[in-house]
Amino acid sequence: MDPLLFAAEWWWIAPTAVAAGTAGAIGLRRRSSTMSGRRLEVDAARHDLRTAQRIASERRIALKIARADLARVTAERAAQRATAEQVAGARRMLKERERDAKAASADVRARQVRLNAARAAIPGSSEPGPVERLHATHDAVTVRWMRYETDPALQIAYPAMTDVKLPATAAYLRAAGHAAEMRRAVSGKTTPADFAAYRDAVAELERAFEAAEHAARVQAGEAPPNAAWQDAAQDMLSRSAEAIDRAAGAAASAIAAWTNRKKPGKPDDRP
Repeated sequence: MDPLLFAAEWWWIAPTAVAAGTAGAIGLRRRSSTMSGRRLEVDAARHDLRTAQRIASERRIALKIARADLARVTAERAAQRATAEQVAGARRMLKERERDAKAASADVRARQVRLNAARAAIPGSSEPGPVERLHATHDAVTVRWMRYETDPALQIAYPAMTDVKLPATAAYLRAAGHAAEMRRAVSGKTTPADFAAYRDAVAELERAFEAAEHAARVQAGEAPPNAAWQDAAQDMLSRSAEAIDRAAGAAASAIAAWTNRKKPGKPDDRP
């Protein structure tokens, strides 16, 4: 066959092969990045966002249904085919559905923020991956707990930390068991859903430990019994002070305007 004709007929093979090789290399890098778990936190955050969006959509539909039910019951009440209790019940249901919809909308916004944060914090090849970082956080809480189990001085000072009859301690032990179970689920090939479950379990473990430790310090007389109430009270006082300042400023402005007003019959000072 004439070499020139052969080249003219099969000229497209080389560029296609190069393009296929490039696409394959990109695909391999993406798969390698995914399989190595570097983007696992991003995938889990995206999974959470989609779940939150689905729930928000369902709750918006439920809110529309509740509004329609209230309108129907109100009309039937006007026609004396429904009772006042039924109208009140429909109104309560509407309020509940409104709260659910607002909470779901706030959750979607929070999940979006978490997704953005996860994208910005993808670890490099030399850094610990998301699973390893969760393991480190999990282990750090366990080490803090074991100090109360193994140190005699801490056992004497804070006996509540090892008293399983106390609610806060029992809650921590349940959270520890759940976190250990979720850790086993990510020991092999980890899916975004498994990672999200383990991440949430570790977060709950941290909260439970802090609550148990605070309860133990309260029992030892080293902490106030209800720090959350004090924080709420302080916030209320701050808000009250701000409201008073705003009211005082508004009153001063009103008094100044009243004092500087033009009285009837008073000659105008302007030229």
